[in-house]
Amino acid sequence: MSVFFYALPSLIIVAVLFMAARTVRRSLELRSAWNSGLTAEARCLRSYTTVSGGANDTSVTTTLHHVYEFTTRDGRLIRFEEANGRSTVVEGDIVPAYYTAQHPEKATAQAPSQARAAAGTLGMLVFCGVIVSFCIGFMITYHEALSSVDGFFGSSGGFFGGSDSFFEG
Repeated sequence: MSVFFYALPSLIIVAVLFMAARTVRRSLELRSAWNSGLTAEARCLRSYTTVSGGANDTSVTTTLHHVYEFTTRDGRLIRFEEANGRSTVVEGDIVPAYYTAQHPEKATAQAPSQARAAAGTLGMLVFCGVIVSFCIGFMITYHEALSSVDGFFGSSGGFFGGSDSFFEG
């Protein structure tokens, strides 16, 4: 039963660290695309929304997605999808796409905003840090509580400690 109190927080920590790594990776991709100096006119091919949540009286989250297509300077046709784009962009609109020569498929149509991207990344990392700290604190507290109970009852679980019987002389 004790394994559960260590395994579940450990799994949560792994998932949160994975989420933090993805956040940092996407932030670096955006920064690279904005700083590369490469831009192209991208056409919005499609926009759609996805809805999540709403079950058991939870809040509903709607995410706006756009699918863009552009041609790189070397003539390659690139199509990419981006979530949380501007709601004013509709199918057929032309927007600037920022990309790197090495990975044009990781382009973005978001306007360069280093400060906003850094603030978003920092906020997500702080959130992840709070969750990891809580899980580690939970495991430490559980371990200490388990140790103090073992110390009170003894290693064999007897009330008076030790392996001696109450009736032994």
